[in-house]
Amino acid sequence: MNIDNPYGLMALWAQGDWVAKATLLVLAIMSLGSWTIILTKFLEQQKLKKQATQVDASFWHAASLAEGTEQLPADSTYRYVAESALTTEHRGRTCEQSIERALAKVQSRWSDGMTFLATVGSTAPFVGLFGTVWGIYNALVKIGVSGQASIDKVAGPVGEALIMTALGLAVAVPAVLGYNWLVRRNKLGMEHLREFGSDVHSTLEPAKK
Repeated sequence: MNIDNPYGLMALWAQGDWVAKATLLVLAIMSLGSWTIILTKFLEQQKLKKQATQVDASFWHAASLAEGTEQLPADSTYRYVAESALTTEHRGRTCEQSIERALAKVQSRWSDGMTFLATVGSTAPFVGLFGTVWGIYNALVKIGVSGQASIDKVAGPVGEALIMTALGLAVAVPAVLGYNWLVRRNKLGMEHLREFGSDVHSTLEPAKK
């Protein structure tokens, strides 16, 4: 294979051994998984933000909670919480219990994928470090076999080691930043949803007495 840069990423893949290639694949999977989760969660949060705007604009202006709930989209998280409260009598639970269970399920669903981001953020630098150590080891082996520490003997393995370090950090940093950003947005979304649940509970309880 003709490679323009004998010390670049393409050279690392073409000339690297199975350990180097496996390390690159692990980092690639980590990066792809992290960006997929970040983008998916962002779109989910934007959807929830739109639902919150609909609730603030129309739900509380309806003639009744039941009517307001029917006006919300079928896949609305707010509709799910409201319906959980409205159907309490059929489940043998109090209104507050039904709302809390619905909120707990929503929070659990929003947490999906966050563990993966946290894991990538904490382990990717060490995966890159493993590749770095392996590259340095290969450089030392070439020095020992050739009997001389010429630049052409060690440039490739040392370049491999530096690339692995950079890739480990390049995978970890977006995962950490994405995790912190998404956690904060999830927290704000849950606060608004809990306020909504509390308002629904306050409205329903006096009507039952």
